[in-house]
Amino acid sequence: MRLVSRLSVLLLFLTVASGLLAFQGRVFRGSDDDEDSETVPVDKNEKAEYVFARFHYNMGNGYRGFGGFQRWAADYPKADRQFLMGVRRLTRVQARASSVVVDADSDDLYNWPWIYVEDGGWWHLTESQAARLRDYLLRGGFMFEEDSHGDYEWQTFMDGMRTIFPDREVEELSDQDEIFHVMYDLDDRVQIPGTRYIWNGRPYTPDSRVPKWRGIRDNNGRIMVAICHNSDVGDAWEWSDSPRYPERAASLAYRIGINYIIYGMTH
Repeated sequence: MRLVSRLSVLLLFLTVASGLLAFQGRVFRGSDDDEDSETVPVDKNEKAEYVFARFHYNMGNGYRGFGGFQRWAADYPKADRQFLMGVRRLTRVQARASSVVVDADSDDLYNWPWIYVEDGGWWHLTESQAARLRDYLLRGGFMFEEDSHGDYEWQTFMDGMRTIFPDREVEELSDQDEIFHVMYDLDDRVQIPGTRYIWNGRPYTPDSRVPKWRGIRDNNGRIMVAICHNSDVGDAWEWSDSPRYPERAASLAYRIGINYIIYGMTH
């Protein structure tokens, strides 16, 4: 009973702290001059039980995007940095202050049990890359994919997933699923918008208006791949220091990320 009591107090503290997140802009603020040029020095000796690993993939048909921009790096590095600040402040997870980038062709993947895929709706995986990811996930790795929107990007993402797992189904996660309750109770999940939809006036297409919370499980029922389709979690992390970004969406983005870390690292 003492353990239950302590856990209840801890959860209450974290819930209250996360509610204050949007009002602590100075804590989560990046560089005012050039947010993407500021980097956090990597201390390889820093004691950490969790490291944010961003997956570096290639885009199909040699496409490099506008000005050579690569979709795997959207919101990088500010989103990673600010999210990690939140993890360190709002939980007892010993998270490293800086993220790492893991290349799709590198066995370095096996050093990081939790990986983040930004906008998998643009990725292109080779057979060898897919085989490495399959082995990684079946060994206990966890993948969080988000910022894919609409049917076209979903199909592109699924082309890659079918190369990894030809026979595993993607399921719609239910409100009762453990991943939504491992730390925060996330029964009330709203669409987490990208800034292009709230600041630039870009309208949602009919196939991108409804947020989808999906997953792929292993043979024991563990979620190996967690998917936030039609939401931009990374943008919420990146702009959580802005009074122009909706507090409700920013708070949910942090809670989602923290729940997925704790689930992925304990299952």
